[in-house]
Amino acid sequence: MDIAAQLKRGISRQFSMGSMRRSGRFSFGRQTSFDPRRNAFRFSFGRQSSLDPNRRSPIKEELTVPGNLDSTMQLLFMASRGDVKGVEDLLKGGIDVNSIDLDGRTALHIAGCEGHVDVVKLLLSRKANIDARDRWGSTAAADAKYYGNVEVYNILKARGAKVPKTRKTPMVVSNPREVPEYELNPLELQLRRGDGISKGTYQVAKWNGTKVAVKILDKDSYTDPDSINAFKHELTLLEKVRHPNVVQFVGAVTQNIPMMIVSEYHLKGDLRSYLQKKGRLQPSKALRFSLDIARGMNYLHECKPDPIIHCDLKPKNILLDSGDQLKIAGFGLISLSKISPDKAKVAQGGNIDRSSLYLAPEVYKDEIFDRSVDAFSFGLIVYEMIEGVPAFHPKSPEEASQLICLEGMRPTFKLKSKSYPPDLKALIEECWDPEPVMRPIFSEIIVRLDKIVANGTKQGWWKDTFKFPWK
Repeated sequence: MDIAAQLKRGISRQFSMGSMRRSGRFSFGRQTSFDPRRNAFRFSFGRQSSLDPNRRSPIKEELTVPGNLDSTMQLLFMASRGDVKGVEDLLKGGIDVNSIDLDGRTALHIAGCEGHVDVVKLLLSRKANIDARDRWGSTAAADAKYYGNVEVYNILKARGAKVPKTRKTPMVVSNPREVPEYELNPLELQLRRGDGISKGTYQVAKWNGTKVAVKILDKDSYTDPDSINAFKHELTLLEKVRHPNVVQFVGAVTQNIPMMIVSEYHLKGDLRSYLQKKGRLQPSKALRFSLDIARGMNYLHECKPDPIIHCDLKPKNILLDSGDQLKIAGFGLISLSKISPDKAKVAQGGNIDRSSLYLAPEVYKDEIFDRSVDAFSFGLIVYEMIEGVPAFHPKSPEEASQLICLEGMRPTFKLKSKSYPPDLKALIEECWDPEPVMRPIFSEIIVRLDKIVANGTKQGWWKDTFKFPWK
């Protein structure tokens, strides 16, 4: 294969949501030695970005520029060889001095790495962007400094070049082989920069043309061990779960700052917003939604080796996809101390929101609990879908939570019995039983909901319209 063909070939690492392979990129170096699929020789301009975690050794043999490279590649090649006249001729021919390769590197980056003083001076005279950053955030000055090219570095500094701080993330790896398979290229995430980014919130972004939700670690969290541990814990859980009723993990950014968790985006938002807009649901739809929630929660509870206890199951943490299927989100956000494989307690500083009226009393009162706390929350959610309002409405969530968790009260069923499919009211009451041992597990809840749906079909309560005759 000739040099031009090898250069244009590039690296194309395939990524899919199933395998979580790292995203593709083009680079000027050798293939990584640990990828068994690629052993072919790679064309290289020489030294790599000072912040590239996969820096490759420059190729030693002399190479002549291929005649069929595109204009940007020709410019970068000439800069890498220190060919002042070649660079000048290309610039006179109309090539943009700030042209970049797929790693965001300019001719000034390349010349800075190689220490070609005259090329640097020429590029600066042609108004090269002195603070242009490559995909890893490195500038020409940073590269020149890293490779000990003092004269180039001083020239750039005298012109006001900024050297970015090279802060390492708490999850950075020293060996490129250890970079997680889920790692994404942050430059492929097009964030809405105008949106305010606050701790724990998700921002809408585009990743390779697809809308995704991106959670960005707050800038003050990098020095907080608890925040970092919580981030790692959430990432660990998201990485291993796969279920139609659980939010899909796309990938994460852990080797660059800011660190991010990327998951699927749902245009229809969450169940809380849906209920606020729709109010009381048709019993058939409430049953379908209930089954979605129960199936997702049963999957989490059956995860091995330990069940994933949500601990904060509420309508805001349940998302709707385009087909009105519900997906569980928000699990792993509360730090737990494991007492045994199936029992836990909220860790100190575990971010419990006691104003949430969906909390089980054991969680609210900081007691040891098991996965039955999620069944408790489930009962209150099903009640709200049928009744159309939260428990103890119009009281505030704080007041309602105190009534439920401290005074042991439960909301009354305001609608007539015919608004509840037979046996559903009994199931709700069992879910919010004050004794955890009396609450049904989600595998049982699914069986009972399926039976309620089957009986309704048999009795002709709903047909293709999925509506009860009395609604």
